[in-house]
Amino acid sequence: MDTQTMDTQAAQDKMKEGAQQVQSRAREQIDQRSTQAGEQVSATAQALRRTSDHLREEGQDGQANAADRVAHHVDRVGSYLTESDADRILADAEDFGRRKPWAVIGIGMALGFAASRFLKASSRKRYEGYQATRYQPERYEAGAELPVASGGPYES
Repeated sequence: MDTQTMDTQAAQDKMKEGAQQVQSRAREQIDQRSTQAGEQVSATAQALRRTSDHLREEGQDGQANAADRVAHHVDRVGSYLTESDADRILADAEDFGRRKPWAVIGIGMALGFAASRFLKASSRKRYEGYQATRYQPERYEAGAELPVASGGPYES
């Protein structure tokens, strides 16, 4: 083997090793975050059960039963997140995407819409902050002509 081939092979080996380290760290993070989320979701299920008990004490059995059903489903989600490892969660997500691609598209669109609303709201605050710093009366002498407010940050 020539030196160029050996150098190429060594670079490929380093890239594979780096990719494996990244995958390992990502799996660890998913495991930790899913366990934390599962514990929080399980705590929510417990709170729903307490609410159900309180409703039952007040004689509102219909609402109490509904809260029990929701608590049961929430608890199942919490258990799944706590007990599942990264490989299982990713495999289940892939399986869901294959079985229901339109649901994945809808979820993606909803997340995109929410992100756009968030960015639009935050951009308005940034724009208003820009406008507040753009016009500074103390920079002008008495009697000098003041600038007229413009329609946007890109106008001259």
